[in-house]
Amino acid sequence: MVGLRRLDNLQTCIITALQDGVAGDLVETGVWRGGCGIFMRAALKAYGSSDRSVWLADSFQGLPPPSPKEYPQDAGDPHSTLTPYLGVPMDVVKANFERYGLLDGRVKFLPGWFRDTLPIAPVERIAVLRLDGDMYESTHLALTHLYPKLSDGGFIIIDDYGALENCRHAVDDFRREHGVAEPVHTVDWTGAWWRKAVASAVSVSAS
Repeated sequence: MVGLRRLDNLQTCIITALQDGVAGDLVETGVWRGGCGIFMRAALKAYGSSDRSVWLADSFQGLPPPSPKEYPQDAGDPHSTLTPYLGVPMDVVKANFERYGLLDGRVKFLPGWFRDTLPIAPVERIAVLRLDGDMYESTHLALTHLYPKLSDGGFIIIDDYGALENCRHAVDDFRREHGVAEPVHTVDWTGAWWRKAVASAVSVSAS
């Protein structure tokens, strides 16, 4: 589903972060079958990076029902009805990593709803952050709790910025509310990314 252009973009972001010495791990929120996570771990192996981990946050049971009182933008969102397709168990994702010989101690899983896992995620610094949560709530939670951990010079990738209006609104609202001025670049019909400027200070409350 990601396509070659978004995979190429992911590779470019990872390699640039490694070459520039951007501190931190690689993180994906919303991993589905694990394809991009596998790609992340493979990139670290290919470039001989031995001191970074790949963090994978997912409920592994699909997307949550909308919470319209807290996130009215998600009212009527149908993603929670697609659990038979989107809800891939963690054991299946791990088996996919094993097929490529890439399941090791540097692949770390954060199972559960984002509202429960991301506020306490033990990730200290992030070099590349890839968001694929589809909904406003999922995107907002990932930005709120993980973007402050993105190192200066780090990359953030939004998989569904162009395709899903709720996701795009969550990104735009966050950027406006927290003064994120770095330009958003498009990858293809839906993917987008930006690079956090050096000395860019974004203070976000985790409350």
